[in-house]
Amino acid sequence: MRADIGIIGGTGVYDPQLLKDIEEIKLHTPYGPPSDSVTIGELKGRKIAFIPRHSRKHTIRPTDVNSRANIYALKDLGVQRILAPSAVGSLKEEFKPGDVVFVDQFIDRTTKRETSFYMGPQVCHISVAEPMCPELRGILRKVADEMDISYHKTGTYICIEGPRFSTKAESRMFRSWGADIIGMTLVPECVLAREAEICYASIATVTDYDVWKEHPVTIEEVTKTMSENIEKVKKIITEAILRIPKERGCECGDALNKALI
Repeated sequence: MRADIGIIGGTGVYDPQLLKDIEEIKLHTPYGPPSDSVTIGELKGRKIAFIPRHSRKHTIRPTDVNSRANIYALKDLGVQRILAPSAVGSLKEEFKPGDVVFVDQFIDRTTKRETSFYMGPQVCHISVAEPMCPELRGILRKVADEMDISYHKTGTYICIEGPRFSTKAESRMFRSWGADIIGMTLVPECVLAREAEICYASIATVTDYDVWKEHPVTIEEVTKTMSENIEKVKKIITEAILRIPKERGCECGDALNKALI
């Protein structure tokens, strides 16, 4: 089985009905099992591999997502591009619940995750100055424009360990750092994709205003807004896949050049 585009689905996005002629396969990697079986199928004439990030029943905490196994499995299947939807909180008034954010930068506040495939004797100093694929982000922005979807063309994502939400003091601090949105899953997923020389783009959907707005975040609020956003995200992904060229026009495929010691 082979695929050229991968989708790592965030909360609520798992939907095998997006694909035709599907087959589920269990993969084993040197880093353990992926989050779940990989669903491979066809979407708009392209072979797609789908992994539900938290498992299809949402049983895996953000800290425990085996991103190394997920990325390795997609690489092993031949995937060259990854679209990664996720739910996030907003740290700015103008990033409203329901908005889509095409992330371009991140701040890493995680502490317990393996962030590299290279654990020795070889060391990889991968560059993530621009952690997202510019070609994929350009396609996503154009699709959102044409669909008249409210979106932000850039956004700095602060990734926390979770699974708890922030304190008010933390939320105020993150705002003072200039972060736009907050979530629990972008890192190390996008870093590992870069090490694997796979193009990666985040499709973040805002579900709430975190806790800085004097309104505590609740699972009910997040789930409600998220369910309203799911169809929007599916439409963006479906249309974007139609426009992704067969050949890559970016530098993601050469990311390991001069990165290995």
